[in-house]
Amino acid sequence: MKETDKGLIIEIDVSPNAKRTALIGYDNWRNALKVSVKSPPKGGKANRELVEFLSEIFGCDVGILKGEKSTKKVVLLKGLSLEMALDVLKRCGICLMKR
Repeated sequence: MKETDKGLIIEIDVSPNAKRTALIGYDNWRNALKVSVKSPPKGGKANRELVEFLSEIFGCDVGILKGEKSTKKVVLLKGLSLEMALDVLKRCGICLMKR
């Protein structure tokens, strides 16, 4: 995670075609938030669902910066600080271990 003047940049590892849309956990080795989405990756459906889901969870606008056609994405959580994001993840039961 990287804080910028525009918001927080975070790497996401997405699993499309899942049984449910959910935050799965945080992969400390890859430094990526793991998210599953029900939608298939065809026609940008999984990307749209991911953006909507993250917007609901974090309460901010979300944009995909890299990885439109990959399961590995870099997203911008607009206007969100690192502290706010960590608080949201903690409330969702996601623990980030420090190295």
